[in-house]
Parts: sequence; C-alpha cells; structure tokens
Amino acid sequence: MKTVIVGGVAGGMSAATRLRRLDESAEIVVFERGPYVSYANCGLPYYVGGVITDRSSLLLQTPQSLAARFRLDVRTGHEVIGVDPVARTVSVLDLAAGDTFVESYDELILAVGATAREAAGHPGIPTHTLRTVEDVDAIGALVDAAADHPSALVVGGGFIGLEAVENLVRRGIHVTLIQRSAQILTPLDAEMVAPLQAQLRSHGVDVRTSVTIDEVSAGAVLLSDGATLRPDFIVDASGVVPSVDLARSAGLRIGPTGGIAVDDSNRTSDPHIFAVGDGVEKIDALSGSETLVTMAGLANRHGRSVADVIAGRQEHNTPALGTAIVKVFDTVAAKVGWSERQLVAAGRAHRVIHTHPASHATYYPGAQPMSTKLLVDPGSDAILGAQIVGGEGVDKRIDVIAVAMTGGITASGLARLELAYAPQFGSAKDPVNQLGYVADNLRTGATRSIQWHELDAALAAGSTLVDVRTPGEFAAGAIPGAVNIPVDDLRDRVAELPDGPLVVHCQVGQRGHTAARILTQYGRDVVNLDGGYRTWVAGASLGSREAVGTGR
Repeated sequence: MKTVIVGGVAGGMSAATRLRRLDESAEIVVFERGPYVSYANCGLPYYVGGVITDRSSLLLQTPQSLAARFRLDVRTGHEVIGVDPVARTVSVLDLAAGDTFVESYDELILAVGATAREAAGHPGIPTHTLRTVEDVDAIGALVDAAADHPSALVVGGGFIGLEAVENLVRRGIHVTLIQRSAQILTPLDAEMVAPLQAQLRSHGVDVRTSVTIDEVSAGAVLLSDGATLRPDFIVDASGVVPSVDLARSAGLRIGPTGGIAVDDSNRTSDPHIFAVGDGVEKIDALSGSETLVTMAGLANRHGRSVADVIAGRQEHNTPALGTAIVKVFDTVAAKVGWSERQLVAAGRAHRVIHTHPASHATYYPGAQPMSTKLLVDPGSDAILGAQIVGGEGVDKRIDVIAVAMTGGITASGLARLELAYAPQFGSAKDPVNQLGYVADNLRTGATRSIQWHELDAALAAGSTLVDVRTPGEFAAGAIPGAVNIPVDDLRDRVAELPDGPLVVHCQVGQRGHTAARILTQYGRDVVNLDGGYRTWVAGASLGSREAVGTGR
C-alpha cells in the first residue's frame, strides 16, 4: 500500500508518522513545497520576539530524521501541481531542478492548509505573513535592519495578529494595529475584549478598529480613517482562506464554507483521497453544520485519525468546539463554543452569565482577576459557549468547560464538579463552580438578570437603577442615573425606592444577587445587572448593542 501525502507540517506529518506506527510495510511519500517540515508554526511569533531564542528548537524534524526513525520518503522543495483521481497519480514539480514527474498512489492525503486572505505585497514596503519559517526569517531580518525608532503596521487583530504585535513590541518596534471590524479578536464578544485592548494601548500600541488600508504608494500607507503611516514593514495577519485549488482541479467537492468537503473520516468525494488541516471543513458541535476551524490541534488529531482509517481501523471525527487561547503581554483570552454575537445572528435562544472571580484564593498572595462569560441554552441548560479573560488560571478553566461541553455536562452541573483545590491554585468555590451556581439560580428562578447592553432599554421603560455598592465605590465611578443604597443598608431603606421595576447592581454581580433576593422577598419586581459595574464599563468602553448584533 502506497500513501502519498501533500503537505509536511501539522496534519500531514501527523498522518505520516501515525501510519508508520500502524503499518511497518506501508510505502509513505510526503511532498512539501517549502524547505522545512514538521516545524512548530505556533511558536514562530515568539522567535521573532526573542522569547524563543533557539531557532532550531522550532524545527522538530528534518527529512533525514524522519527517514531514520520512521522510514518516510520526505521530499521538500516539491510542489504537487495536479491530481489525476482516475489514474491515481499526482504531478510533482521539483522546484530546484524545474522538472515535473508523476508519482502514483493507492491513497492520497491532502494537507495543504490555508493561505493568506490577501496576497502580501505593497509598493515600497516589505510585507510578510507570519505562517512559515521563511516569514519569520524575513521579518527578523527587517527588525534587525530597521533604523532608529522602527515602526511596523500589523493588519488584522486576530490570534496571529495579536501575537505578532506583542512580539514586535518586545523587539522595540512601534506598532500600529488595524482591524477591519469594530473590535479586535472577533471570536470573543465586545465586553470581553476590552481588557485586551487596554493591555495593548498600555504597551504603546496604536489600536485602530473599523479601519482598512486605502492606498499604499511611495512607502506611505493611507488608512481609511485618514491617517498616513510610513512603517518600515507590514505584517499581514488579515486572515486565511482554505487552499483548495488542488482539490478543485481534481474534481473534489468544495463545501459551503469554501473548504474541502470531507466525511467524518476525512474522506473527500473521491474514496481514495483524504484531506486534513486548515483547508478542510469541520462539523460544528453546536449546529451540526459545516464550519472552518483553523487550529493546529484539530489538524494533528485529524491527521492521526486518517492514518487509522487507511490502516483499516474504525475512526471518526468528533464535532469541533473551536477551543482557542491567546496571551497578549500579561492578559490571557480564551474561548470555546459560540459567542453571544453568533447566537444572536443565528436567532438562537440563550442565557448569558458574567462573573469576575480571582485565579485563586484572594488571601493567598498573587491572586489575579479574571472575567468569565458563560452562554447557556435556557431550555436544556446546555452550555453553548464560554469566554475567559485574565491572567493565570484562564487556560485550565476554559479546558474544564470544554471537557464539560464534550461530556454533556449542563451549565448548572458545573456547580457539582469536584475540582482540585488549594489556596495557591484555586478557591473552595472555583470560578467554574461559581458559573454553575449562577446558572442554577437562573435555571430555578432564584434570580433574574439583564445584560449590560439591555440596561438602557430597561431604564427607558421605567426601571429604577439601584447601585448597592459602598458610597466610596459609587463616588469612584457610577452608571448615570443610579441611586446608591449599599446592600447592607437595603432592608432598612426599602421604603426609599420608588414604585415600579428595579435593576440592582454591584461591582461584579455577587452583592447584586443578594440585593435582588432581599428585594424579591419584599415583593419588588427586581433583576440583577449581570456581571455588575465591571461588565457594564467594559461593554460601554467598546460600544453598545451593535457589539452583540442586537441593533439599536
């Protein structure tokens, strides 16, 4: 059995090495257009920033090491330019020699990934993406050669763009970041992104949202907001699109997302051709529909599963949750599942929960604040998504929620998870448990809440806003129009509140819940402002209802 693999990075090399472990007799040929295989592309930005100092540590394998350990025939500098599914052959261009030859296969795996959304290149300004070792080498040379007060323009505020920004700043580069949409890191909701934007600006980054490049000429960049920049170079992180030219020319089916369509074994419309990686459609865990998820973890996992299928094992993909994480200087942001924006756009009913816990017990030194957001199906109590922004401990909490979603644990069920606790690692009521407690209160009707972007409408309809924080907190910053009655004084001052519905709030939501319970038992119509003043401030800093797609 001869298997040919097109693409020698995450998915392709995972398939090749797994197949060898399963079948010592298989003939395995890997064609890679670039000069490197099996490199740690997720670590590339950190080599630019000097966090990773040893370039060779990013090059996990070479054709020689792969041949020695796995008996793989890996050929770099070879581009597959055509596939003949009937003859089961590929046409290959040897880039160094300029010669073309034909290679046969029994099974073919396409692991060609994705390409930059827009072709890099602007007159007079070096422009690079940040996806390959060659990109890193080129950007590193530009950084080293930059004159005094060097500057760079990063286009795109997604995961790669933010990592590029951080690492360029670490090298002393002044960075302007432009983002086409109204916020950076669009997989997260607006109020959750506010700490990231503040972190960027605190490090001198010029963040410009709802901005694009209008024109580039003679070394100058004219932006859509009227600004003119003269950066030493541009990093294009504006996104990627699936690389499907090879698949399309072979007559393979392209799915509705623009990625290569595959079944749950990663088999394409041709029974002898498989496809894995960023260029391939996945199935969304919430909707069951096709989606694009460009994550290295999925590429590696699917490469492994394809090898199992080729070796005769029964293996199927699980739907994708889209779990992701990024660190920007001292701030970590992570997400799993759908955002509120996605749920609103899909017209899907949902309940929102914001909390602001600490990373571990606050009496133990070093506790760091975090903000969490949980999205819940109000009918089934199923977890639809989560977002967490903070410092230490964000990663383990998002992973717990991802596991809960995979295992079918409900939002209220998070309260019953038995998680490791010691004061330096967590709290007796872990942040994940706290989300479960709030979810259970909402499920059972023990409390009712409204969101930060719903507050204006509630007040316009006649509700009174009651701030139950201390007078000192109120004086330091308050929502306009709020009446300040501290929660500890509330029972004695209920008579001061006007008739009609009430909205109560505190700093993060906990005292607000207590106030809501008190007032409910006094017969008042009351809701708690979810996430309190802190969530309201974060949302107000980036916009209002448009941020979650609800319209104005």
